[in-house]
Amino acid sequence: MSQSIQLEINNGIAQITLNRPQVFNSFNKEMAFAMQDALDRCKQGDVRAVMITGSGKAFCAGQDIQEITDPEKNPGFEAILDDHYNPIVTRIRDLEKPVVAAVNGVAAGAGANIALCCDVVIATKSAAFIQAFSKIGLIPDSAGTYFLPKLIGFGKASAVMMLADKITATEADQMGMIYKAVEDDEFSAFAKAVTEKLSKLPTIALANTKKALNESMSNTVEQQLALESKLQIQSANTADYEEGVAAFMEKRKPEFKGQ
Repeated sequence: MSQSIQLEINNGIAQITLNRPQVFNSFNKEMAFAMQDALDRCKQGDVRAVMITGSGKAFCAGQDIQEITDPEKNPGFEAILDDHYNPIVTRIRDLEKPVVAAVNGVAAGAGANIALCCDVVIATKSAAFIQAFSKIGLIPDSAGTYFLPKLIGFGKASAVMMLADKITATEADQMGMIYKAVEDDEFSAFAKAVTEKLSKLPTIALANTKKALNESMSNTVEQQLALESKLQIQSANTADYEEGVAAFMEKRKPEFKGQ
């Protein structure tokens, strides 16, 4: 795997670290494909939860501008979106495991929107989110125009995107953009604790919850009720459901196996 993406798997947790700190973890072609490979690896059964974070001071500054301004290396926007970013977002949403974005610093452009498409977003209070696209004459991509309005509302999302405001992690927490902003000295331990907790919960039930949330974006109430019924039946036919009920009846802590 490329050095631009680090993947560590321990005790059911996969940690993906964006690792181009010298350019604030901005994406180039190599890094984008390495990220896709890392997410594909997380499909395997020994992974029950995923955490994505950045090395150095930033989470991700979006696209590497040097790449798109180099006549010899510029892949073109069609490839950047269709081959680089869109497959990353799709993989995160389709992955049948919870994905935590541990935003350790600035998340700008595509970096912000990749974070916001994750299941749980935690940020240090010193971090910030910037929809930087309008500053260089572009529109938000990487599903930003899809997820952000659903997180914070149409009007707020429109203003944030058009004005390219710098949104602090505390502001993002207050407006419902992220799950929680955490003091910097507590951030690493908190993000790891959340990911570890998710890794020990019933994996199939979490995957089905994710499927239901994905479908809810476009379903009618009737369609969603039918989907909930289908997924609930699937969840009830798992060993983890049996363990959860047994633990409740026996007044003990359940030991879920992700089965």
